[in-house]
Amino acid sequence: MTEPLIICDNLVKIYRVAGRDVVALQGLDMLVGKGELLGVVGVSGSGKSTLMNILGGLDRPTAGRVWVDGKDLLKLSDTQLDAYRLLRVGFVWQQTSRNLVPYLNAQQNVELPLTLAGGAGIRRRMRVGELLEMVGIESRRKHKLSELSGGEQQRVGIAVALANNPSLLLADEPTGEVDEKTAQSLYDLFRRLNKELGLTTLIVSHDPKLAHQVDRVISIRDGKVSTESKVINGRATVQLGAVDTPGGDGAPRPETQSVIQELIVVDSAGRLQVPKELLQQYNIRRRVHLEPLEEGLLIKPVVEEARLAQSHDSAEKMIDSLEETRRSKGARSLFARLGKRLIRGDRHDDA
Repeated sequence: MTEPLIICDNLVKIYRVAGRDVVALQGLDMLVGKGELLGVVGVSGSGKSTLMNILGGLDRPTAGRVWVDGKDLLKLSDTQLDAYRLLRVGFVWQQTSRNLVPYLNAQQNVELPLTLAGGAGIRRRMRVGELLEMVGIESRRKHKLSELSGGEQQRVGIAVALANNPSLLLADEPTGEVDEKTAQSLYDLFRRLNKELGLTTLIVSHDPKLAHQVDRVISIRDGKVSTESKVINGRATVQLGAVDTPGGDGAPRPETQSVIQELIVVDSAGRLQVPKELLQQYNIRRRVHLEPLEEGLLIKPVVEEARLAQSHDSAEKMIDSLEETRRSKGARSLFARLGKRLIRGDRHDDA
């Protein structure tokens, strides 16, 4: 990895919700190199959005340390954090309403952050033209948002994010509200900007094909980085084993064969998260044996514990079965009592 632009060390974030503590991040460690194009995935509630908010200066961690482009975000004052958000980081959100002002046209939207940063008139207008051309929407500069497609609006949003030459670009589900073809064109744009500008870019997404679009993907689970994946044998731009759309000359492009390598991440405390399917497959419970080998470290389940766990599972199933039987008997008894009352009621009515 090149020199890191982002360093997260044992990052913790705890929210207070309805009088209870909710842990969003619990000891997250992460390094992101300068100029890297990184994907971030995870189920809802895993902590990925919290991580993005902290990196973007929208929130502060409860504990741990975080540096971005040489700045210790925990030591920045509120005023310094405002300047950091304006000048050092660009945001692209899934909902374009968070990126853009609806009553302004494309040019005015891109010009707005330059104005806030104090850019001069002529230089500002030149910069706006460069940015709109860079994202491929210069011919639509005078159009209002209602006159632009979803993909075009997202391109304007990317231009807005790039306005003040940020060192970090954060994109939260940027393809979540567009079709597959438009999503691919946006991924292509992110890759081109990353390569041409050397712009460190983090893309949060639920897209299962994300690994084929970026340099590396990290998966966040339970507030920590659990796995890391990357494409070997070259980056793929299509689904594994598929044929890309025809090129401009009418000839089909060759198949892009690639292999995604997934690695388990070990944090600074030596902890790792074994995928749940592997735990179930090898019947691994609370403890394991570690066996050093010449080529590495072997993790083996504790046999006695596995037997106890099986016994425990059997006991739990038996208890569940007995409880279900008790509930069924209770229901039958209740229905029987109700039936008797109804019969008695009918007799009283006849009388």
